[in-house]
Amino acid sequence: MNAKVKKMLHNPATSGVLIFMAAVAAMVVENSSWRIHYDGFLNIPVVIQFGDLKIAKPLFLWINDGLMAVFFLLVGLELKREFLEGELSKPSNVILPVIGAVGGIILPAAIYSLLNRGNAAALEGWAIPTATDIAFALGILALLGQRVPASLKLFLLTLAIVDDLAAIIIIAIFYTNDLSAGSLMIASIAMGTLILMNRLGIKGISGYILVGAILWVAVLKSGVHATLAGVALGFVIPLKGDPGEPSPLHQLEHDLHPVVSLGILPLFAFANAGVSLQGLGPSVLLDPVPLGITLGLFLGKQIGVFGFVWAAIKTGLAKIPEGFTFGQLYGVALLCGVGFTMCLFISSLAFEHSGVMVISGAPDAGSARLGILAGSILSGILGYLILWSALPKPRTERSTSDHT
Repeated sequence: MNAKVKKMLHNPATSGVLIFMAAVAAMVVENSSWRIHYDGFLNIPVVIQFGDLKIAKPLFLWINDGLMAVFFLLVGLELKREFLEGELSKPSNVILPVIGAVGGIILPAAIYSLLNRGNAAALEGWAIPTATDIAFALGILALLGQRVPASLKLFLLTLAIVDDLAAIIIIAIFYTNDLSAGSLMIASIAMGTLILMNRLGIKGISGYILVGAILWVAVLKSGVHATLAGVALGFVIPLKGDPGEPSPLHQLEHDLHPVVSLGILPLFAFANAGVSLQGLGPSVLLDPVPLGITLGLFLGKQIGVFGFVWAAIKTGLAKIPEGFTFGQLYGVALLCGVGFTMCLFISSLAFEHSGVMVISGAPDAGSARLGILAGSILSGILGYLILWSALPKPRTERSTSDHT
């Protein structure tokens, strides 16, 4: 493959653009005469049966429960690598992003909960505006090219990774349905087998994937969200390979990255961003659910991340990393409000149990998605403009201004 094509495919901006295009396509199709085909596509029945074991779901849920488990497998691999040999292995690099991530979770959740207090159904969505979309946030940052200092990229990447870890914990604790003891027992046996394989030094990825598939089915049937099986599998993939052989973790991460960023995430966006605008005027954004999400992402994220980090620096709890300013830090705090993919995912968890996608206090779940789009777009645009202004000008621009 051409080197330029490879570089483009691994550029975070490429994934962000594809996800955005997929989301726009979904909205266009859902609001056109092709809507019936779009809905029909998402409701295609997909059945896998092995003896008495049967998994029958519409394609929409296979994407959200199945393909997104692969995304979370990649997240698990990245988390393990970062904790063992990456930036998260150095405490000095973690303190400030962790503080920012905490603020970026507390404030958005508080804003949403305040606006939806007294509405138990709507409060199910309190975690929606707490998430940050790594692909989008890093993609927007990548658009600024060489102007972005390495320390700023590291800060955003670390904060987004911590944010992902928090999202995993939130999903595990707050979005788990009635539990099946039998399925949990099978899941525990599968997980124990994976840990034993790791301890015995087994390096073959195929064996882990096979047992991981059993783990996924058991978790799916247990009531715990199936995507968590992907994270668990990622944590047990060996980091070190046999002498002279590549790291199984690095190899699997390398193989999955283009599949997830260029395939699974755009497909997820296409399946979940189809918002029907019929009957949804601009005033819908003032309803408690979409307003809570929009303000949580746009105001809660920037105030939480920037405010907590600023306070930590001013009180001496942490130091501002060398190479970037408070203006740049504010721009990155705004980018943390781009929560598109993860917000859509948590939204589907929060409002899908009822079977009918209706939220008390909003016309339908489409208005929640509208809030996600509004908050993410506002955060992304303003964050880019702030960073464009705060970052050092490109050399060519500086040299031109010097001669005028």
